[in-house]
Amino acid sequence: MANKNLNAAKTAKKDEFYTQLSDIERELQHYWNHFCGKTVLCNCDDPYESNFFKYFALRFNQLGLKKLICTCYNGSPMQGNELVFRFDDADSEPQKVAYKMEVTEVKDMNGDGAVDLSDVRNLLMNDKNVMSILQTGDFRSPECVALLKEADIVVSNPPFSLFREYIGQLMAYDKKFIIVGHQNAITYKEVFPLIKENKLWLGYGFKGGATHFYSPYEDTATAGNHKEDQIRVSGVNWFTNLEIPKRNEELDLVCRYSPEEYPKYDNYDAIEVGRTADIPYDYGEVMGVPITFMDKYCPSQFEIIGASESEGKGFSNGLWSSISGVAQPLVGGVKKYKRIFIKGKKKNQ
Repeated sequence: MANKNLNAAKTAKKDEFYTQLSDIERELQHYWNHFCGKTVLCNCDDPYESNFFKYFALRFNQLGLKKLICTCYNGSPMQGNELVFRFDDADSEPQKVAYKMEVTEVKDMNGDGAVDLSDVRNLLMNDKNVMSILQTGDFRSPECVALLKEADIVVSNPPFSLFREYIGQLMAYDKKFIIVGHQNAITYKEVFPLIKENKLWLGYGFKGGATHFYSPYEDTATAGNHKEDQIRVSGVNWFTNLEIPKRNEELDLVCRYSPEEYPKYDNYDAIEVGRTADIPYDYGEVMGVPITFMDKYCPSQFEIIGASESEGKGFSNGLWSSISGVAQPLVGGVKKYKRIFIKGKKKNQ
């Protein structure tokens, strides 16, 4: 399977997946109007390894940022590989340590007329920018929570194995965010209610729903297109609670409903729609759709009713027939993968 890499990582708690700069640029171009005057926190990002830091440092002035904060975790096998720092209060030998960088000013330090990577490398030559040691750099630690409280927007690729906890923390502190996660997180019990209540949604996404991350692990994906020093993961998404134009783009529905084409589930009071593109424009009751539908979800066009009980008790909002004893949706006795249950709003019909 194409997401074999992700499953192996979750099992072994291997969370080092570093996002490519091109993927960050492709997504964040849609959010520029949100950043002016804001403090951005990248709290799972070694400043000299993370492309999130590079992205915001290079565009600090263009975006009109107030402040950029990046922190790294001292247990990362990647941390410090590109540049190992010496601190005044550390031993004379270089060490891999947890640290934070706080940037409040980015200048053209080399005088070439533009801010580029050489200027980013020299940020600490400016007294207004500070690097200091952290105890652990763990996003859950008191020192990092204090930085979270200071931030306006969090942008990062958090550890896959800690995604539930990470999202929970962002919501608890009422933070705006743009983060990377796997599409399976859509139906996590900690995440799905937030999606249903329109408290978070999907961003523009990765090309083809998959990408390559820089990673220290072996690429075991069965799909082709392997790249040196990178690992391919399918089913990845951007999750956000910032308003973007995509969120208001309605699907163009062209299919007509018929009982033959859209059978009812054996154990749910809904019809099966196997592909988002096949959603009928003239059906007014509940439909089950793949979780990939969420990439096209427009809240003014559809209402989310629930999800299959296989994802959590009570998720179906009364649609499930418990007599069946089977939580996965069934059509003619055949199990279907997890489903989101939706209903078109009246103007669709």
